[in-house]
Amino acid sequence: MRILLVEDDRDLGPVIALGLRDEAYAVDLAATCAEAEALLCCNDFDVACLDLGLPDGDGLALLRRLGADPLLRRPRRVIVLTARDAVDDRVAGLDAGADDYLVKPFSFQELAARLRALSRRSDVREAVLHVGDLRLDSATHRAWRGGGELALTPREFSMLRYFMHHPDRTVSAEELLEHVWDAHADPFTASVRVILSRLRRKLGAPGPITTVTGVGYRLRATR
Repeated sequence: MRILLVEDDRDLGPVIALGLRDEAYAVDLAATCAEAEALLCCNDFDVACLDLGLPDGDGLALLRRLGADPLLRRPRRVIVLTARDAVDDRVAGLDAGADDYLVKPFSFQELAARLRALSRRSDVREAVLHVGDLRLDSATHRAWRGGGELALTPREFSMLRYFMHHPDRTVSAEELLEHVWDAHADPFTASVRVILSRLRRKLGAPGPITTVTGVGYRLRATR
């Protein structure tokens, strides 16, 4: 998943972003409403983790605009992360369109678990994926081919997970950049080719990921 983290705490934001990247998510960090809107204008996000008390506006107002402003691309899911713990605040956040509401201070493990739950809920995607002889467990960040476990880096794991969510569909390098990388990564398709080459070597033969000349790449089921 590609995640937009909107958090104005200059200490907390980078720590959460680092933890999410270690969980193999692509994360873009914004500290203000304006920075979040700039990212939402030109990127598709699977989840937004949204703080409410932002220096240039109320995150709740931004949440409401996500469903009304045609210039903003609404993430598939939204988690509110806030110190506002009153029942009325929770109700207001959920009524404004949030899918989940997590009160600070929270443990990172709980945030990670809620993200996994949202992933399972979104498009009826399961935490454990199966494509041919490939198996991937999003909760434990482990993957196997046949009976052997694959030693994947977080980026390789994230790429394989994206392919396994879209089996037998041609995926372009640009699409992989959009969903597997974040805004601070090398914005060139050469990055995709490097990671894909490493992933293919680890998957072994016969190679389940094929090249569709001039279009992109496709994961096919193999036994």
